[in-house]
Amino acid sequence: MKDLPMNGISEKKIKLQTVNLNLYYGEMRALKNVSIEIESNRVTAFIGPSGCGKSTFLKTIDRMNDLIDYVRIEGKVYYDGIDIYKDYDVTELRKKIGMVFQKPNPFPMTVYDNVAYGPRVHGIKKKSVLNEIVERGLKAAVLWDEVKDRLHKPALGLSGGQQQRLCIARVLAVEPDVILMDEPTSALDPISTAKIEDLIYELKNNYTIIIVTHNMQQAGRISDTTAFFLVGEIIEAGPTDHLFLHPQDKRTEDYISGRFG
Repeated sequence: MKDLPMNGISEKKIKLQTVNLNLYYGEMRALKNVSIEIESNRVTAFIGPSGCGKSTFLKTIDRMNDLIDYVRIEGKVYYDGIDIYKDYDVTELRKKIGMVFQKPNPFPMTVYDNVAYGPRVHGIKKKSVLNEIVERGLKAAVLWDEVKDRLHKPALGLSGGQQQRLCIARVLAVEPDVILMDEPTSALDPISTAKIEDLIYELKNNYTIIIVTHNMQQAGRISDTTAFFLVGEIIEAGPTDHLFLHPQDKRTEDYISGRFG
């Protein structure tokens, strides 16, 4: 797809797309005909009540559900136009699509080794190169100034907010294209949450970001596009401001207005 068509108006660039995606846990259907396009260099938020399929969908994009024996998937998931379940190596996919989880999960090793872990797995051994990657990742996660004097101390000694930014730096170190975030601030205090939100806003200049959040105010603050999930389906999706101010489906309106969820 070209950046500029003949009329000079910028076209949207689709980074991820699902077509009639269904996912079953045994006999239970957790995702129902989910079709959506995710634009490059935008923040897309998934909102909806607990158990509605948001996190399941996120894991499907990263093929994390491959690890569950009784999962069955139907439909298509495309990354840059390539079918990730048919034509993409899962190891390479997870290098391109990184994941940040709900609770900070630094490895029980030093700050430095956390960030260097991914590059080492992918074959980078030279100390000077690793030093550069670690510094670049920590700076991108707005953590460098806070930890540059404690790089070789345990990561578990950092605060919760610092640990979550370290996990983001660990993802950034392998130079992904897409960052998936599953409730990344739900375990954090308001100050740490604000730092993560500011970071997300900056990161979208270089990455495509999808965030699952129960916090509709957060979705309103940081996302460009919002999709409302309910019982495994996308009920409505569109520009965040429009979806919040002018929902087209009564179920979306009821959820946003707090009538349920």
